[in-house]
Amino acid sequence: MVLSSCNSDYTPKPRGYFKIQFPEKQYQVFNQPGYPYSFEYPVYAKVVKDSSFFGEATENPWWINIDFPQFNGRIYVSYKDPRKEKFDKLISDSYKMTNKNTVKASSIDDSLIVNPNNVHGIFFKLGGNVATANQFLLTDTTRHFLRGALYFDATPNEDSLGIVNRFLMEDVRHMINTFAWKDQ
Repeated sequence: MVLSSCNSDYTPKPRGYFKIQFPEKQYQVFNQPGYPYSFEYPVYAKVVKDSSFFGEATENPWWINIDFPQFNGRIYVSYKDPRKEKFDKLISDSYKMTNKNTVKASSIDDSLIVNPNNVHGIFFKLGGNVATANQFLLTDTTRHFLRGALYFDATPNEDSLGIVNRFLMEDVRHMINTFAWKDQ
């Protein structure tokens, strides 16, 4: 019995990941009445009103989530009014939230955003096995402040999430480039 087990035809299989079918890029407009902003988002995503913040009610009715069910991903979008909170504190809090990832992040790069609708902001790209590799803030510095972060419902692994992250980054960039404040 021991001798027959040495003559197996075992061939080791290379390590791999599931093949992911990506949908065609198409966009629709989010322009709901009562919301102070509008933007374009993918047809394979859905916008859901965020009704709770760590078990409590959200600060205002304009917090939303953009869900990507096919990829177990979600962009958490929070909106604040800089007239009620100091603008400098909102910026500082955004940097603090991003920097909480320094334990796992191999890099954090920030870059300025100015879109065709004169919306300004900062984009944060994080490297490494972090919970959220892409975060951003958008503002007009006087009346509007919006922060977004893309998360996946999966264990953070830069290698396995990389292809999905790159695919959805095109959508995040499209959303940012089409973003507009309604009262401008």
